[in-house]
Amino acid sequence: MLKIAVVDDEKVYIDQIQEYIRQYSAEKKREIQTETFCDGSALLENYSPRFDIILLDIEMGKLNGMETAREIRKKDQDVVLVFITNMAQYAINGYDVGALDYVLKPINYYTFSVRLDRAVSRVKKRQPEEILLNLPDGIKRLKVDRIHYVEVQNRMLHYHTEDGVFVVRGTLQGAEETLKESHFVRCNHWYLVNLQYVSEIRRNIVIVAGDELEISRRNKTAFLSELTDYMGMGT
Repeated sequence: MLKIAVVDDEKVYIDQIQEYIRQYSAEKKREIQTETFCDGSALLENYSPRFDIILLDIEMGKLNGMETAREIRKKDQDVVLVFITNMAQYAINGYDVGALDYVLKPINYYTFSVRLDRAVSRVKKRQPEEILLNLPDGIKRLKVDRIHYVEVQNRMLHYHTEDGVFVVRGTLQGAEETLKESHFVRCNHWYLVNLQYVSEIRRNIVIVAGDELEISRRNKTAFLSELTDYMGMGT
C-alpha cells in the first residue's frame, strides 16, 4: 500500500487532490491510503517517517511549505516531496530540500497524474521490497533489489542474486506476477530480468550483472520499451 500525505490550508484543494488520488488509484489498480493536514505545523506534530509521498502546498498561513519541508528533512530523508503552488518560482528552491517535483494550481488531472507517476516511480526505486522463498531446507527472506534475474529450468526457478543462486519450485509466470511492480521484465521465455542490473544491450543480447542473456525476437520490442522507460528516457 502507498501512503500519501496531502498538506494544504484550502479545503477545496484538499478535496480536489483526494479525488484525483482516488481516480489515479482506480486507473493504476494500486491501493493508496491518504491522510490530510490543514497546515505544515499539523503535519509536523508528532511526525514520524510513515509516508511514501507528501504533497505539500507552499503558500500556507501558519507554516509555509518550504519551512515545513526543511523540518521534515531533519527527521525523514527518504519521503518523496512534491510541492503544490500557484507560482512556479516558489518551487524552484525545492532542490534545497530534495523535492522531486511541483504541481501548479489550478490543478488538472492529467498534469497531476504525470507528477504522481514520477513520485511513485521514485518510491519504487528506493523501497527494497522482500519476497519469501520456500527452499528445501527452510524459508529465505530475499530483498527484491538484490535479485539480478530469475531463470526457469524444468519447472524450477533459479533466483540469481547478489548472495548467490537460490532454487525453488515454481513458474516464471508466477514470479513475474510477484515481481511485476519491481521493474522485472522478460527478455525471453526463460528469463525475467531486473532492469536495475542491465548494463548493456548488444544486438539480441542483454548484459545483466555481467551475465549475457538472449533477447528473443518476440520479447525485444516490449523489453526495450520497458528499459527505456525505466532509465527515464521515455517521452
